[in-house]
Amino acid sequence: MVSWPSSERIRFLFRAEQGRIDRETWRRGALGLLAFIAPFIGVWLLLAPYTEHDLAKSPLFVPMTALAYVYLIFFAFIVMLMAISFVNLSAKRFRAIGRPAPVGLASLLPLAAFLDGVAHGTQVLLAEATPGWLIYPFDAALVVVLGWTVYELGFGPEANAQK
Repeated sequence: MVSWPSSERIRFLFRAEQGRIDRETWRRGALGLLAFIAPFIGVWLLLAPYTEHDLAKSPLFVPMTALAYVYLIFFAFIVMLMAISFVNLSAKRFRAIGRPAPVGLASLLPLAAFLDGVAHGTQVLLAEATPGWLIYPFDAALVVVLGWTVYELGFGPEANAQK
């Protein structure tokens, strides 16, 4: 049975980018972040339909719409904290395998996810001005960066490791 990490260990893994970790620690940390944010994503998927508000069909103030937007602000804050924690965790792993600019490389996945989200949001909000095919390059870039990051940090060779 895996024991719960101490507060010092959590601070080391997620609050600072200094240090080095092995691939198993990175995998556990990344899965822990995913497990932490999954319920928040689930709640957002339930509340997202309430953000579509047409004043011609409903009153000015709809409690569920207000709740959805309040939750969206809270959710955005949680996503930013998770992105920062992921960058800190991944920078340690990039440093351990000897890659240059570990913080920059660790930031690629959150940046690709952010740009993909912006592309999808722009397509929804400005559908008449933005062609539908425009989101596919962003989706492809996100998939490539995600695959590379997971392979490089969680399953790749340790040949370049500096100890």
